[in-house]
Amino acid sequence: MTVKSFQPPKRTLMGPGPSDVSQRVLGALARPTIGHLDPAFVGMMEEMKGLLQYAFQTKNDLTFPVSAPGSAGMETCFVNLVEPGDKVIVCQNGVFGGRMKENVERCGGVPIMVEDAWGTVVDPQKLEDALRANPDAKLVAFVHAETSTGAQSDAKTLVALAHKYDCLTIVDAVTSLGGTPIKVDEWGIDAIYSGTQKCLSAPPGLSPVSFNERALERIRARKRKVQSWFLDLTLVMGYWSGGSKRAYHHTAPINNLYGLHEALVILQDEGLENAWARHAFNHEALKAGIEAMGLKFIVKAGDRLPQLNAVTIPEGVNDAEVRTTLLNDYNLEIGAGLGSMAGKIWRIGLMGYASNAHNVEYCLKALDEVLSKAKAPISKGVAVNAAKAILGKTAKAS
Repeated sequence: MTVKSFQPPKRTLMGPGPSDVSQRVLGALARPTIGHLDPAFVGMMEEMKGLLQYAFQTKNDLTFPVSAPGSAGMETCFVNLVEPGDKVIVCQNGVFGGRMKENVERCGGVPIMVEDAWGTVVDPQKLEDALRANPDAKLVAFVHAETSTGAQSDAKTLVALAHKYDCLTIVDAVTSLGGTPIKVDEWGIDAIYSGTQKCLSAPPGLSPVSFNERALERIRARKRKVQSWFLDLTLVMGYWSGGSKRAYHHTAPINNLYGLHEALVILQDEGLENAWARHAFNHEALKAGIEAMGLKFIVKAGDRLPQLNAVTIPEGVNDAEVRTTLLNDYNLEIGAGLGSMAGKIWRIGLMGYASNAHNVEYCLKALDEVLSKAKAPISKGVAVNAAKAILGKTAKAS
C-alpha cells in the first residue's frame, strides 16, 4: 500500500480542546523554519515573553512556553517546587486536581487532599481548615478552571489563603488563560501553567508558564536536584532568560512557536478584556439556547466557565451516538464527560477563535436536529431563536 499525504477533514471544534485555529495562525505555522539560536528567532522569543506576560497579567521575568503540552507545564511546576517529604495541599473538584495529586506523589511529596463535589468550586473554608490542620504544608495547588466539569474557582481568594499560612501556590490555568480573568501579579500567584490549545487557539504542543520571585527562591534553595532534566528550571532559565545570549538547552519547536506568537498577537490586538467579554457574551447566548431546549448545566450560575459548558445529557439519550452523529453528519466535535461524569454530560467548548456567534447557532441547530431525531425529551425548534435574541442585543457578538 502506498501512503498518501494526510488531508484532515474540516471540523468545527467545540469540545474541551483543541479549539479551532485561525487561518492567521495556520499561516504562521507554515513560515520558513530557522535555527533556534538564530538572532531573529531569539528576538521573537523576547516578544513571546512580553506577549505571555500580557496574557498572564504579570511582570515575572520567568514567563515562557514550555516546549511540550499543558501536562508538561504542570510537571514543570511540581518537579521544581516539590521535594521529597514536602506537604502539598491539593484541592480537587474534578479530574485535573487528581493529576496534581499524582504529580506530588511522583515528586516524593505528601498530598493533603481537599475534596469538593464534581461540578462545584473549591471551598475556601475547606482549604483554610486544611491549612490550619497542616501548619508544615509548603504549597497549595488547585485548578482555576476545571475542564472536566466547567467550574471556575475563586483563584484570588484561594491564593490569599495560602499566603496567609505561608504556602506558595501552583495554579492550573489551562482552560482559563485568554478566556476569563487571570491576574497573576494582582492575585499573587506564585507558579501558574496553561496550554495553547484552549482559549489561545494555537495548536497543542506548548505550555505557557510563569514563576514569581518567591517561587524562584524556593527553587534556588532546593536540597536535591530536580528529578527531570528537561524540565529543570535552573537549566531552562539560561535559555529563556538569557537576553541576547542564550544558553543551549534544547531545540525549540520553532514553527509551533511561530503559531503561538501569532495567536498572542491576535489576543493583544483584540485586547484581553475584550476577549474575556466575548467569551462571556457568547456563553450567555449558548446558555439561552441550551436552557430553551430544556437541557441543564451541572454548575450553578456564577461558578460556570463561559468557555467550557457542561450540559446534562437528556434521559434515554445515547451519549456516544449523539456525538458520533454530530461528528459524521455535521463535522462538529463536542466533548464527552470524564471520570464520574462519563455518559452524564457533554462538554461544549466556546474557546478562543471558536467563541463566536456562528458556532453558537450552528451547535444549537445541530443538537436540536440530532436530539429531535433521537426522540429526546426536549423543546424542539426554539434553541437557535433563544440564542439569537441574546446575540442581537449587542454588536460585541463575533
